Amino acid sequence: MPSKASNPSRRNALVGSAAAVAAVALPLAAASGNSQAAAGAMPQKTVSTITTRDGVEIYYKDWGPRGGQPVILSHGWPLNADSWESAAFHLANNGFRVITHDRRGHGRSSQPWDGNDMDHYADDLAQLIEALDLKNIILAGFSTGGGEVARYVGRHGTKRIAKLGLISAVPPLMLKTASNPGGLPMEVFDGIRAASVANRAQLYLDLASGPFYNYNRPGAKPSQGIIAAWYAQGMQAGHKNTYDSIKAFSETDFRDDLKKFDKPTLIIHGEDDQIVPIAAAGRASAAIVQHAKLITYPGAPHGLTDTHKDRFNADFLAFAKS
Repeated sequence: MPSKASNPSRRNALVGSAAAVAAVALPLAAASGNSQAAAGAMPQKTVSTITTRDGVEIYYKDWGPRGGQPVILSHGWPLNADSWESAAFHLANNGFRVITHDRRGHGRSSQPWDGNDMDHYADDLAQLIEALDLKNIILAGFSTGGGEVARYVGRHGTKRIAKLGLISAVPPLMLKTASNPGGLPMEVFDGIRAASVANRAQLYLDLASGPFYNYNRPGAKPSQGIIAAWYAQGMQAGHKNTYDSIKAFSETDFRDDLKKFDKPTLIIHGEDDQIVPIAAAGRASAAIVQHAKLITYPGAPHGLTDTHKDRFNADFLAFAKS
């Protein structure tokens, strides 16, 4: 006759009882933990992403006091929100709430195969603004980000906007056409596409160590840290996304978008910008946007937010506070 300990029916009963206790105890424990977290006893993890209506996850940073006036800074190609760190840190320390996002296909955001164009970029931005319910926004974009800002205004208006900024920005139109004779020929952008396919890593290294920051100019003192950061951000972006974005930033015509700018607008551009030449960009945009304030930096490169960050941070902060 089997002992009590080895009795199969008794063993099954004990296991069943333990399972029943666990079934009650585990939800109670979870509920207790949730109530403690709700009461502030446990830290809450928040994920700084939104998912767009077409299923793309957009990563963003949200710095500074939540009660501060919101500033949204849109980055250039092929970078991400990290490229705005200096300005975002400066603005947040001066009381502004600063949001910087990784454009679709860039940084920590999703890498969709399609939708790598200015209309999608602008709509993603609009959905981020709606998700955070931001109003009275100072909205500024650097380089390709300036195109995103312009297309946002063109598609979504300025109801939520207080001020606008175009920094080394691609509008009105980078490509040379019959109606835009001051633009760059298609061969320039075909060359970037070809270099991207042949050796994207080398292309990015060449851009960061050369014309982007004018490190190819006589007497320049390259910063290996800035070069490394640019390269790392670029390589984090999707290959197809950055390839498609070349067409987006070079061929999109923003002239009609700029005509809809009806808020105070600051345009900052380097006079020695080798990537987005000032004559066909900053100065041309200033001629379209009514009452725009144009500030030019003598000798400054495309990446002036890094090379001239002290002056840029001061100029932008003064504009934000004005």
